[in-house]
Amino acid sequence: MSVSLWLRRMAAALVLVVFAAGQAAAQAAQKPAADDDFVPQVGQAGKDVVWVPTPPELVEAMLDMAKVTPQDYVIDLGSGDGRNVIAAARRGARAIGVEFNPKMVVLSKRNAAAAGVGDRASFVEGDMYEADISKATVMALFLLPSNMLQLRPKFLNLRPGSRIVSNTFGIEGWTPDETRTIEGNCSAWCTALLWIVPAKVGGKWRLGDGELMFEQEYQMLKGTLDGQPIANGRLRGDQIRFVVGTTEYTGTVNGNRIEGMVRGGGPATSFAAMRLN
Repeated sequence: MSVSLWLRRMAAALVLVVFAAGQAAAQAAQKPAADDDFVPQVGQAGKDVVWVPTPPELVEAMLDMAKVTPQDYVIDLGSGDGRNVIAAARRGARAIGVEFNPKMVVLSKRNAAAAGVGDRASFVEGDMYEADISKATVMALFLLPSNMLQLRPKFLNLRPGSRIVSNTFGIEGWTPDETRTIEGNCSAWCTALLWIVPAKVGGKWRLGDGELMFEQEYQMLKGTLDGQPIANGRLRGDQIRFVVGTTEYTGTVNGNRIEGMVRGGGPATSFAAMRLN
């Protein structure tokens, strides 16, 4: 083979190598970033809500309001980078986040492992409206009012006494049991709201020889006892309180039975009421 022919072939081979390298680089640039390289951006679009992180101080305030303990099962819907779930797990609770974005799920698992709570904090990819929340004792959320409204029926079907805490946004028609605004360096997203899921007591009850009628609107109660109006009626989970005239009734709702104490003008006595319908 002549030197000139050899040089031409080497030049052609070099051109092919450079071309192939360029093609590989172009293909790599077109591929989405690896999950390990994913960094969420504030305001990035999601399926039902954009991602805006809750300030760490408010996360802790929300969990304080919900009185999260190791006995709790905490769920966050649209869990983002996992901060609510991880903070709950740090308190010893079992916690799970439901997130539609698979890269956020991977990031959350990585964050939980780095925080040393990967055994108590878990994350699943899914639609928050389809998620089974029936076992939750605490819901820790940062969702829009429209999201909260759509989820409201599922919230009300949680076990009485379950707590729902939210960053800033409320649940239409349902007055929070508590509202707290954190002070100091917080400049945005500084208000936490708490709801305690009430027992369902609306309808007729038999109390001794009398008829007790409750009209229930979330945790608020009105109605009558043998035709006398009820005042200051309220539920806090399964705990009930109402006043008839100068007599105060306080008790615990257990399904179709209410048991408690009656106070007014003399020694306290016990009472029991049974549901009629």
